Parts: sequence; C-alpha cells; structure tokens
Amino acid sequence: MHFHYLDRYQHKHSAIHNLDPRLKMVVTLLFIISNLLLPDGAWGAFLLAWGGLLCISLMALLGITYTATRAMIVLPFALTAVTIIFTIPGQPIFSFNLSSYPLIATDNGLIRFGSIVIRSWLSMQMAILLTATTSFPDLTYALRSLYVPQTIIDIISFMYRYLFVLTDEATRLLRARESRMARHSTYRSGGSILWQARVAGHMVGQLFLRSYERADRVYGAMLARGYNSEQPPPALIPRSALRFQDWVSGALAVVILFLLQIIGRF
Repeated sequence: MHFHYLDRYQHKHSAIHNLDPRLKMVVTLLFIISNLLLPDGAWGAFLLAWGGLLCISLMALLGITYTATRAMIVLPFALTAVTIIFTIPGQPIFSFNLSSYPLIATDNGLIRFGSIVIRSWLSMQMAILLTATTSFPDLTYALRSLYVPQTIIDIISFMYRYLFVLTDEATRLLRARESRMARHSTYRSGGSILWQARVAGHMVGQLFLRSYERADRVYGAMLARGYNSEQPPPALIPRSALRFQDWVSGALAVVILFLLQIIGRF
C-alpha cells in the first residue's frame, strides 16, 4: 500500500520549485526569525507577511488557500499560551472567577496572545511552502550543504522513510480491529467509552512493539550490508553554484523582511 498523502511535496513546474533548495531553506528560517522579532500587535506587518505568503503560494501554483488551511493544525498548540491573557499587566477587558480565583483579561494580554497565534500560523505556512515546493532529497541536500550535524540529518531521514512503514502497521491494526467487530445497521457497535479507550491503548502498545521489532530487524539488516553510520562530510558533497535568479530572489526576500521589521515598528 502506498501512502502518497504523507508526502507533502507538490510536483509542479514553477519559479518557486526551481529555486535552489539551500536558498529556500535559508529564507524560510529568516522568515520565521523575522516573525519572532516583530513586536506584539504589529498587525500591519503581519498582514503584509501573509500577503507575501499568498503571492508565493500563487507563484508556486498551489492556490490561495493551500497553506492557510493546512497551517490551522498549529492553532491548538498555540492555544496553550491562552494563560498569557490573564498574566500580562494592562487595562482590564473582562474578568470571571475560576473556582473562587479571579481571572482578569487585559488588553496587553490579548495583544500578546493574538500575536503569538498569528506568528505560529504564519511560520507554519512558510514551512508548508518549503515542504510543498522542495522534495525530501533536496531538503537533506540543503541541510548537508548548510553544515547541519549529520546525526540530525540521519534522524530526519530515517523518521521520514519509516513514517510510511509505521502508517502501514497502524493500518493493519485498524483493519484487524474492523474485521473482528460485528456491526448492525440499527444498533450502535462497540462497548463503552472506557472499553474503547482500553482497546485503543492495547493497539498503541502493539504498534510500539511492532515498530520496535521492525526497527531492530532493519538495523540488523543494515549492519549486515556494511552500514557504519558514516557519511561524506559536507565539503565532499558536490554543490552547484547559486544561479542569478537565486541571488536575486534571496536579495529580494531579505529586503522584504527588512521592510517588514521597519513597518512593524511604526
């Protein structure tokens, strides 16, 4: 079974796809750092940054909503910062009692929380653009060329490759569960929520054991074939020179990010 939906790379012929992967990775990191450096409440700069992301998405032939909708996955994690609303000093907006403990939301707290959510959302969109326009081999090539430690690259490479194997194991477990569950068109199948949670826990344990055993067998096979975890150093990796359009695109990106920093402070 093939799990192409796990691979987010979109094979298209566009100006963004044709850029050097090293440039795209550096610009992505600079964009995320620029988001972090923008002051809280820099709504105009945030809006312009989003507009730039939409333009890049259109240039990459991905559509307007491709990154915006997929980046929503980061919002539940950003909501963990909701306590900031009640801990940052400022003008009170509203208040309520939580188990006899008063919570007061402030304007500065709301601005800080909104800025954190928007920063996370924009940064995730940029990361999605990187993975959608750059194949995984090109990403690892860029990491090696940028002198990222080889151990980190190996971990990322193995995680990516065996994510498909892990999904295959999970699909087999789900198929086995479905084949053992009797269903009726008019009655609710399965037991209580506690029973379903216990079954799900057993499945997670089985998935862990199968993954561990598979990893041990794969590693043994790799050692039998001469694997010694040594890779050529970055200096020995053939690297092509950046083209003119790469230099121009990189310079344009740096200028835009610099302008965003200026706009965010006015």
